[in-house]
Amino acid sequence: MSGHVSITLASERVNHSVAANNEIPRFFTPGEVVCDLHDFMRGHGTYVEDDKIKSSVAGVMQRVNKLICVHPLKSRYVGEIGDVVVGRVLEVQQKRWRIETNSRLDSILMLSAVNLPGGELRRRSAEDEMAMRQILEEGDLISAEVQSIYSDGSLALHTRSLKYGKLWQGVMVKVFPSLIARRKNHFHILPCGISVILGNNGFIWMGPQAQNLVSREKDDNLVSASENEDNYDCYKGLQTVTRSNREAIARLKNCIAALVASKMMLDVTTLIFAYEESFKYEEVKELLDPEAMLDVAFLTQHRLNTIMDE
Repeated sequence: MSGHVSITLASERVNHSVAANNEIPRFFTPGEVVCDLHDFMRGHGTYVEDDKIKSSVAGVMQRVNKLICVHPLKSRYVGEIGDVVVGRVLEVQQKRWRIETNSRLDSILMLSAVNLPGGELRRRSAEDEMAMRQILEEGDLISAEVQSIYSDGSLALHTRSLKYGKLWQGVMVKVFPSLIARRKNHFHILPCGISVILGNNGFIWMGPQAQNLVSREKDDNLVSASENEDNYDCYKGLQTVTRSNREAIARLKNCIAALVASKMMLDVTTLIFAYEESFKYEEVKELLDPEAMLDVAFLTQHRLNTIMDE
């Protein structure tokens, strides 16, 4: 029995850097001097010692006027109110769910912060608390919004809008939260027919378009309770995912891996460009080759530069 084995020497490893205009940002290590205190003010990721601003984390410097910050390359998600997140249910507790959102502490989703089955608008009762696992149980994936931040730094989530809720029949990919570009909309339907949720916490969910109901695009004020009930019933029936959709999801997942390897920001534009450029390789598994990953990222960056120049 023979198989294909690819072995790359250290001297032949691919450099995934596709920085625009070949400008690689300066990297600072903890304790390294960034600048003099007399000329600038210290920000996040820095501290003052001997009239010098030094880096307290390993990362790149960002300067805003006279404010100096050092952003770590790898860090936990720090939530802000209004962020869209994708999370996984860890535990069902009393009147609440504990959610993993890639942050320092687990997030909390209260029973009063979710839509009841059928879209009923009423106070939560003891019967609702007993039936919490019929709404969400351990291991379920959800999309939610950060409603508030507790004093200890943990996040309070809600899924009252029809845009949010339980996610079915899809794939979740984990990336660095710093690579998710903040945009007005994080729910997208790509031309290939795949629904994508770019969570600010670094969790990206991909699934067939059928799972992203048309009503999610509507304004919450224009959706009636009867529509909400119909939408909930649609989620109960799982549909068969076609082979073409599975291949599209796998190709998109490999494209995201290529962009992450080159430290490129992720938004709907970069995903569409990378997906289109990936068809240079017929087999989806070919995109896992380091040279192919760099090629897709380079072509994507080239298209972005072309748009910016125009």
